[in-house]
Amino acid sequence: MASCLLLAGAAALTGCAGLAGLAGSGPSATSSNPVYRCDQGLQFTVRFVNDTAVLKGARGDDVLLRDAGGQGTQTVYSNARLRAEFGLGQSGREAVLQYLQPSSKARCMRD
Repeated sequence: MASCLLLAGAAALTGCAGLAGLAGSGPSATSSNPVYRCDQGLQFTVRFVNDTAVLKGARGDDVLLRDAGGQGTQTVYSNARLRAEFGLGQSGREAVLQYLQPSSKARCMRD
């Protein structure tokens, strides 16, 4: 009985460790959410989880889904309002936000 409880506890811990790894996956994953500063005075944080990017900023929160676009370390996410490209530039710290309505584009750099 005790060995069953011990095995169940170990399995639960292994599952939690796997989820923690997924929460930090994506470009430039760190223990905290990366901050991007953009031209036009925009600033946002991003959290990558599985195939989504959750952006929080002055224009509100956006949940973007992973697109097929992007080359190498570049990744592309979008929804009906916004398209975001991460991993740009020689350092991979640049991003581009392209808002669809009204149409505007912002170039950003990760701190």
